Amino acid sequence: MQVAVIGGTRGLGNWFADFLKNKGYDVTITGRNKQIGMSIAKKMGLTYNNSNQEAVIPAKLIIIAVPIETTPDTIREIAPYLKEGSLLVDVTSIKEEPARIMQETVPEGVEFLPAHPMFGPRVRSLDGQVVVLTPLMKGKWYQKVIKFLESENARIIETSPQIHDKMMSIVQGLTHFTYISIASTLEKMQVDVKESRKFASPIYSLMLDMIARITAQNPYLCYSIQTRNHYIPQTHEEFLITFKELTDMIKSEDKTGFVKAMSKAAKHLDDLEAALGRSDKAISALNQEINLLKNSIGKEVGLRHIYSGKVHVGNLKELSPDFISLSYNNKTIKLKASNIEILSKEQLKKFKYGNYPIKSYDVSVVLPESSDSRIIAHTIGKIDEVVNVKVMDVYQGSQIDKGSKSITFRFGVINSSALDEVQTLLVGFGGKIR
Repeated sequence: MQVAVIGGTRGLGNWFADFLKNKGYDVTITGRNKQIGMSIAKKMGLTYNNSNQEAVIPAKLIIIAVPIETTPDTIREIAPYLKEGSLLVDVTSIKEEPARIMQETVPEGVEFLPAHPMFGPRVRSLDGQVVVLTPLMKGKWYQKVIKFLESENARIIETSPQIHDKMMSIVQGLTHFTYISIASTLEKMQVDVKESRKFASPIYSLMLDMIARITAQNPYLCYSIQTRNHYIPQTHEEFLITFKELTDMIKSEDKTGFVKAMSKAAKHLDDLEAALGRSDKAISALNQEINLLKNSIGKEVGLRHIYSGKVHVGNLKELSPDFISLSYNNKTIKLKASNIEILSKEQLKKFKYGNYPIKSYDVSVVLPESSDSRIIAHTIGKIDEVVNVKVMDVYQGSQIDKGSKSITFRFGVINSSALDEVQTLLVGFGGKIR
């Protein structure tokens, strides 16, 4: 199926282009800069078209992922060129205006679906991600979209464009505004953020990470969200009124008023126990990884960069709150701790199997006649550096003592030292290497 991603050269549009291409779709992207667009398309194995109108003509699925302020004009631009039986989706953070314009301009026989994926281009899959759908009508395409999202384990929320925009005035309008305000305050006060973490509880560090995640986003997109959602000014006003009330309580030393306001706010929050449990899990996950790394100093580990996907394998040399030193092939590299994840034993073994040269060995061993070759082969395969264990031969004859049998195992090793481990294991089973 042919897909056109309008605005597919960067951001979420680029993410969807890459995601759908990897699912086997024929993807064309458009973008304002022809030279950049062609370069990105070539690198990703996509098609680039400098014309939005030309790009949508053959497409069955059209995704609009342009800036919020240009979305209305883009819908109007491509609407006359959409072919019957196709689906038009927009993925911007505002839904009322795009929904209204699509309803007014999309020709008969073409379905449209205002949608809002609640994630950014840094995620690696749809697994567990929230996608908000705000259909004004449900045609044949709607159930296909639902089925696809469910197959990718996405969390689907269906609502109206109006309810979506009201909720986004809180989820994005209030929280982004608050986080950006905190970050700007830290900058104006010239606070040494790195130094402040040394004095911090885990919650403070986690909050800083969340603030950094928001402020690292496209500032033009954040500005558009704050200005294009017409419910946000009222939310801002309510926040500033509340901020003033709390500030006045502090200035006037109104302990009773402050305690009452804070307690009332806490009671209003949904299920405090569940919220505390989720935040405890987040803190525990951070500590668990640090503890795992501490226990691995001097040992071989596999570390994968969470964004590039590149895997580094070597002996863990040093660990600090910010960096990990890994040594291999007489070299030492420093990796930023926040950007890596630790591979499990099975993941590391699988990586080595796919990327390291494998040497094959045949080992014959004399064992008691009652020995089960399948169980022994399975046990050999549990050794970290051993793969592809097979029983090649079982022999009982004149050369073998009565009550014994010779078994030949064939296996591959990623590291030649594993051969010694296999032989030691076989001797431990009561065997004699031939």
